[in-house]
Formats: sequence, structure tokens, C-alpha cells
Amino acid sequence: MEKFTTVRGNAIPLNRADVDTDQIIPAQYLKRIERTGFGQFAFETWRKRDPDFVVNRPEYKGAPILLAGANFGCGSSREHAPWAIEDMGVKVIIAPSFADIFRNNCAKVGLLTVTLPPADINHLMARAEELPAAEIVVDLEAQTVASADGSFVRSFDIDPFVKHTLIEGLDAVGLTLQEDAAITAFETQRGDIYPALSAS
Repeated sequence: MEKFTTVRGNAIPLNRADVDTDQIIPAQYLKRIERTGFGQFAFETWRKRDPDFVVNRPEYKGAPILLAGANFGCGSSREHAPWAIEDMGVKVIIAPSFADIFRNNCAKVGLLTVTLPPADINHLMARAEELPAAEIVVDLEAQTVASADGSFVRSFDIDPFVKHTLIEGLDAVGLTLQEDAAITAFETQRGDIYPALSAS
């Protein structure tokens, strides 16, 4: 997992609430066994139905920030949803609220979820719609979201453990490997500690 520092770029204004994981990544793609390549299928139903859907628009292609409405990522717990958004090139999702399981799954793949009040989201959404090239700066260390021109600055809260894992780029494997010396020492002594397990 890549270390998360500061993300600066324009934002995709997905001005919808209660976007569930089936809308993010349709169920037919859950049979794929690899973790990459899901970005092309993200929001597929809306993309196909509406050529002018925001994710189809060239001015937002490659934007590293996604703005969304309340309760983003609700529905089933499929981890493919964060994979799909990450594969689109998004690094940060900003919304008034998130489904808990979705938010946890995002943290596990290095996606930062930021909660801001609805009024702030509406301001950023309107700005991104009016000025698609306008940039937002998300600083995880300082825990701030700001417009590039400095006219808008807000602080956000984040779980200290999640902040640590994102800044250090530590997924579950990386966290385990931090204890490599202790694991190796235990494996060396395991036969003495648990002789019954080594008897066979």
C-alpha cells in the first residue's frame, strides 16, 4: 500500500446521497478474482444510462478526489467497491457520512474517507460543478481540506490508528510484518514452548 501524504487535484462532484455498493460496482463483476481493473466498471449502470453522467465527463477524468452525498457506500459489504473507486484514480472521498463497513474497507486499501458537514460538501460540490479544474488540497498530516486558493479551509477528524496506517502505507500484511522479529523468535522457540505440536 502506498504511503498517503497530501493529495491535490480537482474533484468529481457526485451529487447523490445513499449511493450503495451495487451502484458503485455491479454484482456481476464480483466473480473476478484479481483486485485490479475494476475502475472501468465503477458506476457502470449510470455511465451507460447517461452519457453526461459526471464520471463520463472528460474534465473530471483522473480526478483524485470524489465528492459525494450522505451515507456513501451503503448496502452490501463488498470490498470490490473501494477497489473500483481506487482503480479510477481516486485517493480521497469526501462526504457528509459513510457506511461503516465501506469506510473500513477504504482504509484497508489506502483510500482516505473524509467527513465534512453538508454545508461544506454543498460548497465544494457547487465549486467543482462550476469550475471543474478547481483544485482541492487534502492534507492528512494536518487533517485539513482546503481549496487551492486558500479561500476555503476545514479541519476533519480521523481515527488515529487509521491515520497512522495511511501515512505509513501499512495494510494488514504490512502491520503484521512490523512484528517480524517477534514472529521469527516465536517460531524458533515454538517446539520448546509447545512440544506436543512438534511431536508429530
